Parts: sequence; structure tokens; C-alpha cells
Amino acid sequence: MTRANQTTDLKHHKPSEKTRGREDLCLLGAHFSIAKGLHNAIYEAHSYGCNALQIFTKNAHTWKERKLSQKEINRFDQARKHTGITAIASHTSYLINLAANENIKHTLSCKALTDELNRSSILGIPFVVLHPGSHMGSGEYKSMRKIIASINTIFTQTPDVNTKLLLETTAGQGSNIGYSFEQLATIMNKVKNRSRLGICLDTSHIFAAGYDIRTSSSYAQTIDLFDATIGLEHLCLLHLNDSKKSFGSRVDRHEHIGEGYIGIKAFKLFMNDNRFASIPKIIETPKKKGEKDSDSINLNRLRGLLHLNQAQTKAHES
Repeated sequence: MTRANQTTDLKHHKPSEKTRGREDLCLLGAHFSIAKGLHNAIYEAHSYGCNALQIFTKNAHTWKERKLSQKEINRFDQARKHTGITAIASHTSYLINLAANENIKHTLSCKALTDELNRSSILGIPFVVLHPGSHMGSGEYKSMRKIIASINTIFTQTPDVNTKLLLETTAGQGSNIGYSFEQLATIMNKVKNRSRLGICLDTSHIFAAGYDIRTSSSYAQTIDLFDATIGLEHLCLLHLNDSKKSFGSRVDRHEHIGEGYIGIKAFKLFMNDNRFASIPKIIETPKKKGEKDSDSINLNRLRGLLHLNQAQTKAHES
């Protein structure tokens, strides 16, 4: 199958020339389906004018693992070269829980994360995003110790993996771990090989967990707190999602950009924060808005928030 044939059934939603120059200055994308093949997700991202993307490398709702064929690996690499998209993240299966109390569930979780890291490394994917885990009644302290021990074991068993594991901030729904910066810092500080670990910050999740980002001052306070607690040098990926639920709700529900309780100003602040210029920004917003393709709407809405100062303009033109 040629590259042309691979993309004939894709919708083209590239940004306008008015926004294209600004878009090139930041890494922006969405979570795309692999239903038509791992490689096709990259081509679809490119058709939306994206220079970053997130995918599942397997069915996220099953324990069944995916073994890559050499043909799949080659096609993925070819798609990356054709499009120039290298800022790619894989999201782990939703079933994984490194804090699981049941031995079988914990064993399956560790194996699934190990396989995900190996698979992503083979594909040359730089990041794997993981929800830290849920204590399921065993308590936060005990569960964090189990998460730390699990990651240390998995890292020991995968010494040749180049993909970095990113702990995602959570909303704190149910018994989820990772809703506070302190929890994530505790886990990171106890992992032996910290160079293999980073953070994915989800705007909807931190807002639901009680970190306000709606105004310039509250945004600055939250980012400063993240820096003081974890360190901005460990922030590797941003999930830009609005929230269907109110501030501090502890409920994980994503909304279209600017249409939820967070509001548009926070996203303008994230998009124009120079500290995050080289950090990939991924939307995980609802795929449809009525009959309309909402990925195109949300991506262009974020692109429209970008502004250039004179120094950036000159750097871009040179």
C-alpha cells in the first residue's frame, strides 16, 4: 500500500495559513485511533495539521497483548519519516493497576506495563503515559509503596528500553493515586532510575483535584507549586482538556476546549507559556460535537490562542 492510498480515506483538517506559522512553533496533537493500523494514526495526525500525537499500541480494554510484526514496525517508521512527526506518546491500558491488592491483577498489570514499554521502545515512541494506580481500600501510603516497588522491578527487567514512563496526574476519582503533586513527587523520589520517569500533566485532572488554573494568578501559583514540588524539568507531556465537572469535584470528565468549567483563558496561558514551548500538547476531548468533527474544532481553537512576540517571529522566519 502506498502512502497516497493510506491517506485517501482521511479527512483533511490542516490549519489555515493564518495559523500555520504559529502552529509550527509548538507541538500540538490529539489522541488518534489505531483501528486502521498503528502507522495510519500518524498519517491521520498529519492530515489534521498536527506535529504530535498519542495512541494506544493495543486494545486498551483487554489484557491480551499485541505482538508487533516487522511489517508493522517498518510501516510505523516509514509514516514517521514521511510526516516528520516524532513527538509521539503511547497511553497504557486502562486495566493496569500497579497498586492492585489481588496478586493476579498485580501480576497482569506489571506484565502489561512491561510489554507496553517494550513495544513502544521497539516502535521508537519516546513516552508511555500511565495512571499510577488505585489503592482499592488498602490506603494511599501502602499503595504508593507498591507502585514504587513495581516500577523499580519493571525498570530492572527492561534495561534496554529507551521509552520514558510518564506518571499522569489524576482527578482523584475513587481511590486513584496521583491526584496531588506531593504523591507524584513521593513516587518519583523513590524510583531508583529517575531518568526513566517523567510526568504528564492533565489540565482537567488537576482542576478536578483542586488545582486552580482559571486566572493568571491561580495558574502561576499552580505551576509554581508543581515546579517546587516535582520540578518542571520532569514535565514531559501536557494533556489539554477542559472539564465537565466543577473545580475540586474529584470527577474525571473531559469537555471541549473552552466549553467546560476551566474556561478558555487557562488554555491560552498554557499555549503561550514559553516554558512549555517544546513540550507536546495532546487533546483527549470528545471526538464528536453533534455531527461535527470536534478534533478539528478543538485543535484550531488552541491554535487560535497562540500569539507571537517579535523574537519568536524572527526565530521562526530565520
